[in-house]
Amino acid sequence: MKEKLNKRIMERFSIKLPSRLSVVRESGEQESFELLTDNICAGGAFFKTRRSLSLSVGTKVKIGIILVLDELKMPKLKKTHIKVSGTVIRTAGKGIAISFDKNFRILPYKLLTKP
Repeated sequence: MKEKLNKRIMERFSIKLPSRLSVVRESGEQESFELLTDNICAGGAFFKTRRSLSLSVGTKVKIGIILVLDELKMPKLKKTHIKVSGTVIRTAGKGIAISFDKNFRILPYKLLTKP
């Protein structure tokens, strides 16, 4: 029996991280969705959705992911915000796969909550 090979190069983590996905439609209208990651790696993530987001493969998106740092015992920084852009590479029923671009920013969460 042949062993099935896993084509993924990067380790994938099954973790639920709160995220906001934003897209600019062809009409110029911006739309945002609050989602949770289903799994994530350095190259992308799969997001579970409650309904179809009607985003086609190739759609460019911007994503903000909140990462809680309590387990790292950093007293001044409890959360961080990862900002990344990417491209829809697959839609599947109630989920969407995004491939991340190489440019990203990691910011302290508190900087985003100030007016």
